[in-house]
Amino acid sequence: MTKYYLSTILPLLYFVGISQGYTQSSTHEVALSFFEPLPPVMKGAEQDTSALISLGKKLYFETALSINHSQSCNTCHDLNNDASGVDHLRASIGALGSVGERNAPTTWNAGLHVAQFWDGRAKTLAQQAKFPLFNVKEMAMTSESQVIERLHSKGYLANFKEAFPKKSSPINIENTSQALAAFQRTLISKDRFDDYLAGDRNAINQSEKSGLLVFIEKGCVACHNGAVLGGQLFMKMGIVHPYPNKKDKGKAQVTGNPADNYFFKVPSLRNILNTAPYFHDGAAATIEQAIEDTGWHQLGIKLNKQEVNSIKVFFNTLNNQKIIEMGPKNKPENK
Repeated sequence: MTKYYLSTILPLLYFVGISQGYTQSSTHEVALSFFEPLPPVMKGAEQDTSALISLGKKLYFETALSINHSQSCNTCHDLNNDASGVDHLRASIGALGSVGERNAPTTWNAGLHVAQFWDGRAKTLAQQAKFPLFNVKEMAMTSESQVIERLHSKGYLANFKEAFPKKSSPINIENTSQALAAFQRTLISKDRFDDYLAGDRNAINQSEKSGLLVFIEKGCVACHNGAVLGGQLFMKMGIVHPYPNKKDKGKAQVTGNPADNYFFKVPSLRNILNTAPYFHDGAAATIEQAIEDTGWHQLGIKLNKQEVNSIKVFFNTLNNQKIIEMGPKNKPENK
C-alpha cells in the first residue's frame, strides 16, 4: 500500500471512527464538531467595490462573451429565478454545439472551495473565469483582443472605468476576470442548517436531525464537512469499489502524476437537492442514486432505502433560501 493511498484513506477512516463515538452528545453538539456556518463574506471580498461587483454581475449575463453571442456564464451556471447555479445537464453544451467533458458545478459558494473546477486546475475564481471564454467546447472566443473588442462595442467602457478608476485602459481580460470573481464572491447561500448551527435548534425538524446523524454515522462526513460540506479536498472516485468511468482521470490530467488518477474535488452539498445530476460526469440522475453510489464506491457500504431517504431528508436543510436581485441592467438573456 503506497504512502499516497494511505494519506487519502487514513483521514477517511479517522472521521468514520470519530463519527461513531458521539452517542452521549446532543445532535447539535455533534454537528458543531464537523460543520460550521457559512461566512457572511468570502475571503478576498474586502476590496470588492459596489462598482466592481455590479460590473461582474453584468458580465455574468453577457452573451457577447461567447463566439456567436449565444451564451453567457449564466447559461451553464444558471441564476435565473433564484436558480441553483447549474444547467441540470450531464455535461454542458457549448456555444458551437460541442458537449463538454464534465458536469457544470454550481457557482454558489464556489469561492469558498480550495480550488476551482473538478480537477482543481484554477486556484482562484479570477483564474477560473478565463478558462471558459477560450475553451472551444464552451464560449469559444478566439483571442483576448476579440473579447476586448466585444466589450467596447457593447458600451462597457464606462462600467470598467468606474470599477477600475486608476486604469487608463481598463477593459482587459485580467479586469474582466476580477470583476466576474467579485460578483461570484457575493454568491453565498443561506439555509436552515446554518440557522441550526448558529443556535436555533428548531430550525430543522426531528426527521432532518435523524438524517443528519445517519449522514455522520455512516461516514459521509469524512469528506463532506466544514462550512460548505465539501469542497476542501480531492478524493479518489472509487476509493473502495472502482468507479465505472475510467475515461476521465481527473486531477491526473492536470498534474500528469499517475497517483492523481481518478481524483476529483469533493463537491459541496449546500443546496444539493437542486443541482442534479450528480458527480463529475453527471452519471447519477437522482439524489438517491448519488447517495447509494457514494456509499458503495467511497465508503464500501450498501445503504438501505431507509438510510438513503433519511440522508435525503437531512439534505432538505441545505436548500438555498437566498434571492439574487436582478436589476434592469442585469436582466438575463432569454433562452
